[in-house]
Amino acid sequence: MHDTVLDQILQTLAELKTSQQTLSLKVDKLQIENHRQQSHPLLHSQPKDIHQKAHQYHSGGHSDSDGDTVVSISPSFDADHLSEHLGSQSVFVDKPILTTYPDQPGAQPAHLKWGASTPKARGPIIVSRHPSSIGHRNAIGAYAGPYSIYRALAVAMGDVSYDHKPNFTNTQPPITIKQQPQWSDPTKIVAMDPFGHLPTEYFKNELAAGEDIRPTISITRAHMVVPEIANEVRDGTLRIDGNVIVNKDVEINVHKAAIDPVWYLPGVAERLKVDEEFLRRSLFEVTGGMYPELMTRPDIKVFLPPIGGLTVYIFGDHEKLSDPNTRLTVRVHDECNGSDVFGSDICTCRPYLIYGMREAIREAQDGGVGLLVYFRKEGRALGEVTKYLVYNARKRGGDTAETYFMRTENIAGVKDMRFQALMPDVFHWLGITKIDRFMSMSNMKHDALVDAGIKILERCPIPDELIPKDSKVEMDAKIAAGYFTTGHIPRQEELCQTVGRGWESF
Repeated sequence: MHDTVLDQILQTLAELKTSQQTLSLKVDKLQIENHRQQSHPLLHSQPKDIHQKAHQYHSGGHSDSDGDTVVSISPSFDADHLSEHLGSQSVFVDKPILTTYPDQPGAQPAHLKWGASTPKARGPIIVSRHPSSIGHRNAIGAYAGPYSIYRALAVAMGDVSYDHKPNFTNTQPPITIKQQPQWSDPTKIVAMDPFGHLPTEYFKNELAAGEDIRPTISITRAHMVVPEIANEVRDGTLRIDGNVIVNKDVEINVHKAAIDPVWYLPGVAERLKVDEEFLRRSLFEVTGGMYPELMTRPDIKVFLPPIGGLTVYIFGDHEKLSDPNTRLTVRVHDECNGSDVFGSDICTCRPYLIYGMREAIREAQDGGVGLLVYFRKEGRALGEVTKYLVYNARKRGGDTAETYFMRTENIAGVKDMRFQALMPDVFHWLGITKIDRFMSMSNMKHDALVDAGIKILERCPIPDELIPKDSKVEMDAKIAAGYFTTGHIPRQEELCQTVGRGWESF
């Protein structure tokens, strides 16, 4: 008897849900018809009235019984029509759509099959909340990651229209990155869109129809001028060859690709060995509930996280990157603004970056290819504020190699949050299966690449003469913790003897 009553209750609830959705669709249709028949008094509105009156035409949603939560997605019928009367004025509904749910009216995500063999079979990644795209979104987050916040400021100040769409004329890559078998292996690439540089080529019809689809990869070419490389040329270590180093001004010829992160959540969860549902909950909670759809839209599997991406710098013939018979020298570098840009001597980051660049250029000049992969993971992905707090704790408490990692753990709770498991994806994108010279001592970077099936033939530590004196603390601590070296490995009792610059010396 109990089961029968429960079944009846569940059936009644299902019928109520269907009735509610049917009613919502009818209301939407009435609003569309009403919109078409009226004469748009918005034309004569004062600016302060625009948002209020725009809502009469723009909002296709409705609220629940308490009048607070918008629960249906407004259709895209009126956005373009309304923009004719608003010009550059941004338009928002008066009650924001806080989140969406599967199968609700208006939610029809565009086809997306991660790991498909072609862009068309895979489908576009649509993350925009633009009125023409919000019902078709198949990804969570925002284009441009953290830079979406600056766009929000520009919209708020009226410097850019909310419904502005980019004109992609002449933005296509100057080189072709050859499609690799790894692009259609959903286990090989989970943290970037392998087709992210191609949406304007393969989704012209969708763009013409008003969908807001944007590249997540951009490729260009440039000349670089680096003082240390110029010194190498003057010293005869490097030469002007007219191809890689192109002239007497020591301009370095390079192709580079900027890549925003695009996470396929099931694949990321598997790579990190966590449950997808728990990963979503953690992302939602720890970011202050920034993206509710991580919890409410389990049917949407792609997330554009608000973090920095990476830049690839290619020296030599990019077409040879995937050729296992061509020698390849690689430096994987995680951002360190204090050293990379401003020359802080507390770490080896810029010296190692320049050393890796020099060897990459030398490899390219000798007929191979050189590659730098530069990740935005400031302060071991702890951020610069945390990094400076650690510096203070180190210098005030006695800066020794013995306590180096402890200072970081005391503040951040962990030694390192870079979690290199996602790092190899860019190598799969480039088709790399073998690295001849790996310019890194990091055991985490090495192990992540090897675990991804990429062979590393030689590991190259930074030469002792390039290590700043004050960074000896970091270097000895890392070597003792397992970083690669061809030299002496400090014993535990030796670490207390490696001491950095004291606080009083400042």
